[in-house]
Parts: sequence; C-alpha cells; structure tokens
Amino acid sequence: MKLSRLVIICLIISSAVAGCKKKESATFYESNRKESVDAPVKEVPKDILATQQAFTNLVKAVTPSVVNISTIGRKKLVRPFFESNPLFEEFFGERSRPQYRRESSLGSGFLLNKEGYIVTNDHVVRDAETIQVKLSNESVYTGRVVGSDPKTDIAVIKINAKEPLPAAVLGDSSKLQVGQWAIAIGNPFGLDRTVTVGVVSATGRSNMGIETYEDFIQTDASINPGNSGGPLLNIYGEVIGINTAIVAAGQGIGFAIPVNMAKQVVTQLIGKGSVSRGWLGVSIQSVTDEMARSFGLPKSYGALVNDVVPGGPAAKAGILQGDVITGFNGEKVKDVRQLQRLVGDTPVGKKVEVEIYREGKALKLFVTPTSAESAPSQTQRAPEREAGALGLSVEDLSSDMKARGLSGVVVSDLEEGGVAEDAGIQRGDIIVSVNQKKVRNLAEYQKTMREASSRGTVALLVRRGNANIYFALRLR
Repeated sequence: MKLSRLVIICLIISSAVAGCKKKESATFYESNRKESVDAPVKEVPKDILATQQAFTNLVKAVTPSVVNISTIGRKKLVRPFFESNPLFEEFFGERSRPQYRRESSLGSGFLLNKEGYIVTNDHVVRDAETIQVKLSNESVYTGRVVGSDPKTDIAVIKINAKEPLPAAVLGDSSKLQVGQWAIAIGNPFGLDRTVTVGVVSATGRSNMGIETYEDFIQTDASINPGNSGGPLLNIYGEVIGINTAIVAAGQGIGFAIPVNMAKQVVTQLIGKGSVSRGWLGVSIQSVTDEMARSFGLPKSYGALVNDVVPGGPAAKAGILQGDVITGFNGEKVKDVRQLQRLVGDTPVGKKVEVEIYREGKALKLFVTPTSAESAPSQTQRAPEREAGALGLSVEDLSSDMKARGLSGVVVSDLEEGGVAEDAGIQRGDIIVSVNQKKVRNLAEYQKTMREASSRGTVALLVRRGNANIYFALRLR
C-alpha cells in the first residue's frame, strides 16, 4: 500500500515538472512569422508595391552622392562692459583680451562632379576653421571653401579624394508642380543619411526674410537642423533644390533653394570664387491696390519706379520715374522681390527686354544691366509704405528751396490721427507730382487734385531728402 502511494506521488511530481517545462517553452506572441503563418495583409496593391520600390531604388542610387559636413569654428564671446575698460586690462592682463569659444556644427551637401566639388549652404561653412566631409562609404576628407554667396545662402567646398566620386544629377526646378513627390536626404541632428518623403507644397515663396534673393520651394518632407545644404529630390532622383530653412513654429514647412537659381551661383563660385549680379539703376517700391487704380492698372502687380539713377542702365534705356515694370526678360513681374531676383540673375552686359506701364499704355524697352558693384553706394531701395487717405496741408516752396533747384509743394501740416499721417507722409516732405503730373506750385497742385477727385485715389510722388517715394491715398 505504501509502495503504491509512493508510485502515485512520483507520477504526480513528474507530470507537474513536465507541465512546467512545457509552459516555460511556450510563446505568447505571433510576431515571429513562420512559413505556416500568413501575413495580416495577403494582397498588397501593385501600385503601392511599385511606389515603395521606386523610393528604395532612388535612395540606393542617390545616397552615395550625399555627404555629411561637420565644421569647427571660433565665436567671439561678448564680455561685460567693465571688462572692456582699459583699466581692466591693466590690472588683469590676459583675462581682458578677447575670448573665443569653439563651436561645432553639422550640415549636409551633395557632390557636384567627380573632381570633388560639393554644394552646400553658406551658413553651414561660414566662419569655419576646419571642415570635415564624410562620404557614404565612411571615408572622411578635409574640405576647403571655394566660394560662398550669403545673398542666396549657397557655398561650394572641395575635397581631394583618392577614389571615384559619384556625382548628383541636377534637375529643372522650373518644371516643378505643386503636389509632386519630394524626397530630402541629409544629416538631421547628426542622424546619418536620413531620408524623408513629402510633396512640393508651393513654389516661388518669397518675402520670408531669410535671404536677399528668395524664390523658395516649400515642402512638407521633414527638414530639420543638419539637413541644411542637402538635396531635395524628385522621383527621378534629380536634385531640384537645396534644403535651407524651416519654420520653427510649424511642422511640415521647409524651404529649399531652387536648383536653377543654384546653377548660376555655383558656376560663378567655382569660376571666380564670388558672384557678380546685374544692376538696373532704379529705386522701386510695391504697387498697392490704391496705386494700381490711380495708375490705371487692372490689378496690383509689378514694381513701381520711384527714382532713376542718372546715367544708369535704366536711364539709358528710357525708363522714367513713375513707370511700373511689369515684365523682365520674358517673365511677368509680380512684385519688388521678384524683379530684384530677375535683375540679379541676369548676366552682366546681357541685353534684355523690359515691359513697362506708363500713363495707361504698355511699352517695351531694352536694357543692358551692368555689374551691381558699379552701383553708387548711396543708392538704396525706397522704403515701402502703405497707402491711406488725404489729410494734409501744403504750401509753396521757400525761396531757399527753389534756389536749391527743388520744385513742387511742401507739406506744412498733417491732420492729427489722419490716414495721410498713418501712411507715412511727414511734415517737410515735398510733393513733386500728383498722378504722374508734375506740380511746380500751389496752384498746379490744387488743379491736379481737383482732377484726381473723380478717380477716388491719388498717387503722390514725394521727395524726402535724397529719396523719392510714391504714396497712394484714397480720397474721402
């Protein structure tokens, strides 16, 4: 009886042990797929598979031409005021001398050709003492700056490689359409060769306050610090832009320099290390809705010429004060920024056609821009002002003003809180013309103002110091 009990107990223990062993080897997840287990989705649409394969093929083909750039530079520290005092240097010696700190930064770029020229952003390599370039095969080379252009934020650096270099293929950014695929490759936050995908959100973005010459491609392909200088690609793997900036407060808003703009800049940087731009010799301002109505334009577009530099290219071509430039070298001019870019992109000495609107008529002239370096240093673009309504008093010029060759009427008083004052007109301003008609005295001013009353708006050309400014005011 005791023996049978012992056998039963042994059998129970062995069964329990066997059960424990079986439980330990059991799995509670299905993620390790085996041949006998079907995928959750059995049939993936062929177009999705084709799109996925297109992206992987693109990345494999283009990634070797993308480089990572790391720089080290020195930044001068701002010292407290008392430390800059000569007495501080006398007592503390070395401690009073300018202090610097080492700063490192990361960026991206792409190989332009087999000779080792690399395109990146100017702000990536600006003030860099050392530049290290890492290729996709992990090779590291020392780079040197060939040339840079802060106005477009483009720079070219060069490495001397001992191996064949895979060059990127440049596309045509003028053919871009909103909604097309956009792929960014770069080094965001030091994460080597990160690929992000999105679409072209917009083209021709300007007035962003990022660079002097702006014509950005906007994309929602993720761009982060470290992407700067890297390529923005189309679905064919062609470079369509240079990733440059982001809107820190918004997600999915990044900007790239169009590759067509970069081509002209890069060619000059490699050729001579700097960029020469065309100069027209005019001072311009935006055309507001009120100005458009007073000038007889169907809508507000173009750039209003408020001054012409004597002897400059525009003056020689016959462009006059009060003309509205509506086209330049075959392209319609939307605003001041676009005209500045078009003129800047024009090769020095090239004769181009200019479309203008003058006294209700469309005219065509030909101008030959000269180098911007030849522009008088005091020539500046007149500030842009918003238009308002009248609320001012004028009087004839003093004999002293006339002796200085001035003509017109002077603003003697402004209605306090009036829209003319809000528009920016100041006491002492000299009104030279009304609706493009010259006024030499108070009588002529009053006559032209009566004639303008039927239009509802009036365009005043004001002389302030050495600058001429147009104001469009709505009559009450």
